[in-house]
Amino acid sequence: MKKLNLILAKLGFFIFFVFNPFVQADELISKNISVIDGDTILLENKKIRFSGIDAPESFFRGKKQTCLLNSIKIFCGEVSKEKLEKKISNKIVKCIPEKEKDFYNRILAECFINGSESLSIFMVKNGYAFDYPKYSKKKYATFQNFAKENKLGLWKMKFEFPWIWRKKNR
Repeated sequence: MKKLNLILAKLGFFIFFVFNPFVQADELISKNISVIDGDTILLENKKIRFSGIDAPESFFRGKKQTCLLNSIKIFCGEVSKEKLEKKISNKIVKCIPEKEKDFYNRILAECFINGSESLSIFMVKNGYAFDYPKYSKKKYATFQNFAKENKLGLWKMKFEFPWIWRKKNR
């Protein structure tokens, strides 16, 4: 009985925060989306960075991040970007922003399609982005482990984590 009450309490808490109009007043929703890279979109001319994940760079200080697939250089930032573009493909995107912006003044948010499918989870679970432990508190670690164990996406290539690659290419 205690377990059932705990489950019901958690469910009620979840429903309150997901469906409470006051909590979601800052929610951003649009079908007008441009993908900048595997973890950043432009939604109604607002730059949104997916919080807690990091994807390879499609363009950073004049450089494109590469990975090696069977000794062949692949622009893995472009691969990640294309995967996100294909996933979104004219769907309505809903983003729930955090209170604070990032260092580059981008809105930090978790974004969803089809009502509740997290784009961050999709990108990490399929191996096209990574759990960014510096900011995620390992929120996406189990999805990353799944992609790594199954050699999905970038996990079948030789790569550097984007935060390491950026540090080397400043």
